[in-house]
Amino acid sequence: MLLGFVILYLLVSVGVGIYAATRVHNARDYIAAGRSLPLYIVMAMVFATWFGAETVLGIPATFMEEDLGGLISDPFGAALCLVLFGLFFARKLYRMNLLTIADYYRERYDRRVEVITGIAIALSYLGWVSAQITALGLVFNVLSDGQISQAQGILIGASVVLMYTLYGGMWSVALTTFIQMIVIVLGLLYIAWLVAGMTGGVAPVIEHAAANDKFHFWPELNAVALVAFISGLITMGFGSIPQQDVFQRANASKNENVAVWGTVAGGVAYFLFAAVPLFLAYSANLIDPALTARWLAEDSQKLLPELVKGHLPLFAQVIFYGALLSVIMSTASGTLLAPSVTISENVLKGFLTHHKPLSEQNLLRLTRWVVACFSVLVTLYALWALGENAGIHEMVENAYKVTLVVAFVPLVAGLYWARANTAGAYLAIGMGLVTWLSLEAIAPEGDMPPHFAGFLMSLTGMLLGSLLFTRMPGRKVSEKT
Repeated sequence: MLLGFVILYLLVSVGVGIYAATRVHNARDYIAAGRSLPLYIVMAMVFATWFGAETVLGIPATFMEEDLGGLISDPFGAALCLVLFGLFFARKLYRMNLLTIADYYRERYDRRVEVITGIAIALSYLGWVSAQITALGLVFNVLSDGQISQAQGILIGASVVLMYTLYGGMWSVALTTFIQMIVIVLGLLYIAWLVAGMTGGVAPVIEHAAANDKFHFWPELNAVALVAFISGLITMGFGSIPQQDVFQRANASKNENVAVWGTVAGGVAYFLFAAVPLFLAYSANLIDPALTARWLAEDSQKLLPELVKGHLPLFAQVIFYGALLSVIMSTASGTLLAPSVTISENVLKGFLTHHKPLSEQNLLRLTRWVVACFSVLVTLYALWALGENAGIHEMVENAYKVTLVVAFVPLVAGLYWARANTAGAYLAIGMGLVTWLSLEAIAPEGDMPPHFAGFLMSLTGMLLGSLLFTRMPGRKVSEKT
């Protein structure tokens, strides 16, 4: 019966996505929803897209195994990214009337920088989207009592997300995520109320966590620990700023003020509400210690779903799994669309329009083909990661390393430093990428995290290139109102 309710919910989501396709008339509608979305929709999209499988399953699993310091990248770094983007990037980028974030690199530097950063941005989504698809596979596996393997569940989940993202694009994401945000918030608050009744309230859970030193957050006062702490924070805090999904939500706003405050409000809401899954998962220590010990030993990501399935009534299980599916699908649809748009607009379009401009309809058709192809790639990556036993939180955290070392510094320098030029962008990308990949091969577990070293060398490359090669100026971009 529970699985039947879940299937019904999936069919409704697909139906909403197909309805959204009726609003898509050209590529700009598909990619940016006509730049017409109000504040509450933008906030809902930001919140629902970032409140993904890692927030409900991955982050609590990491917290159970480690402590609060293990969550420095997400939710702390993730919320920092959204607030920073809203305050310092959204207004400037919105005024430029771009279609994708990678368009900025072409406007500010040149076509080569656009292609390289576009590919880096697209590749960074492999881990994030795959984490959502992996979580869908886990849900189907738990709901079917193992009758559906996690690999089979991955295939089912990927097919569902593809169906309602393929045709509706950003309109589909906007409408479904607004509905899904309501389900997420009300559903998880209801489950938290039930669980609090089983633990004697919120205070006993907090006291138990404090007694077991789970709220330890700050690093030790030594260079190695501090560097690890800072690198964990900026991996998502900085690395996810030059991302198409963040830009796309701000860019779909009806005006620049909505772009700014919708993103900031979504980031604050994400940070505050991320505490709810932590409370739910840790409550298992008080409700069923044996269940907790079992799943911490086998797969800590299954602890919360198994707790709900084993200790809450059917109605509550339906609410929880509906909220969980909303969490996963809202993130999966948005993060599937974002890299596909980047590949079609910033990589393929330039090669295909070398002799003849690409019409809006042909660009729309191309983008849909890329969405389909990227979904296949994501599914294969998710199946590979499943075989490697990669955790959902780890998959998401690793996704942003490539954009941190390749795309972040050229974006910030281009917006806020007048002397930033194309030579600086080349050196920033080259030095950052080579340093990161070299250290990943030589010393992946060294005292200096490879991606943090890559970030520092990217910054160095921008400074050297811009100051030494003044004959390769960057372009002055105009802000179109």
